[in-house]
Amino acid sequence: MMAPVPDYAAFIRANTSIQVTPFVPELRLWTADESLPLWTKAQAWIAAGELSIPFWAFPWSGGQALARYVLDHPEVVSGRDVLDFGSGSGLVGLACKLAGARRVHACDIDPFAKAATMMNADLNGLEVLAFDGVFPAQMPEGVSVVVAGDMFYERDASASFSAMFKDVHRSGVEVIVGDPKRLGYSMEGLEEVATYDVPTSVELEDALVRRVAVCKILTTDDA
Repeated sequence: MMAPVPDYAAFIRANTSIQVTPFVPELRLWTADESLPLWTKAQAWIAAGELSIPFWAFPWSGGQALARYVLDHPEVVSGRDVLDFGSGSGLVGLACKLAGARRVHACDIDPFAKAATMMNADLNGLEVLAFDGVFPAQMPEGVSVVVAGDMFYERDASASFSAMFKDVHRSGVEVIVGDPKRLGYSMEGLEEVATYDVPTSVELEDALVRRVAVCKILTTDDA
């Protein structure tokens, strides 16, 4: 018998509440109060392969810093088509739209994240388009900026995402990342354009404040 399709929106509404984003008060998100109860409740779905770890339920420090940077410097996205890679809650993409981006495409492999992004877009009265293609091979036509927060969280992921971002940059697309430099994982060829001390929680990040660098990719070599 085929398993029932999860009701993504119902699960999000049942396990989160509408909250102002601490470092980006211009935006509200469906946010979990604590990570452990949500992750515990989601274990059965995670084990069944129907739910990934719910990164979409929290405004992580890298995304908050990147969203803050975009809102403080709207010229980096205003009038441009943007792709929010690893969009999670959609926070960064929503900030880009609020800052005047022409179109924003949200890219995430987790269907719960896609649902959360659309719910958060509706909550804030903003339009974000769901990207269902393969990044970067099928990137939407016209995208000139890729934004990505909190992608360098472990060694293999950092290497994989670094390679993809370099390929995208070589194609002429600007890449801007929010990087808390967790455990020292990051990528080479970055120019730091801003730093922020982002409030977070001990439960999520083992700290009350996380220093986050917002960087642009400069490198065009094969390093």
